Amino acid sequence: MALRAIRMYGDPVLTSRAVEIEKFDASLAALAADMLETMDEAGGVGLAANQIGLTKRIFVYDCSHVQTGLRGAIINPVWEPIGQAKQDGPEGCLSIPGISENTERYETVVLSGRDIRGNAISMVASGLMARCIQHETDHLDGVLFLDRLTKEKRKQAMQVIRNSDWFNS
Repeated sequence: MALRAIRMYGDPVLTSRAVEIEKFDASLAALAADMLETMDEAGGVGLAANQIGLTKRIFVYDCSHVQTGLRGAIINPVWEPIGQAKQDGPEGCLSIPGISENTERYETVVLSGRDIRGNAISMVASGLMARCIQHETDHLDGVLFLDRLTKEKRKQAMQVIRNSDWFNS
């Protein structure tokens, strides 16, 4: 396993749509392990391949502090909301350090995709796991959580980003 560099806001790969994965082999398993290690080191609950510079449709997650077993990788994720209930809570991003804003997401979603061996998987998720699924799948579609903010919140966040050391280095 190896730590990967996390791409920061402004890198064009973060606004690029990732392509579906068709080959399920040892290199994909190694990528997922690297992504989990990178996410853990950075203190995140999710990490999409775009965030390490790859346009592949895979994200990793770790919501095991909320519910046992909620850690792994999802390849080629697709989700749909269950009902219309929404949650509005704090959201941040490893690619945009220092920014956390309440972001509206669906409360409950159903997810389908593949595991690292290519087996079909699905889950119904609520709360933090549902937020993670929506946030990371947005990354794979080239969408950042900043794009989900109100105009005023986005303007404030952009001001903080422009004044941050990591953005200006």
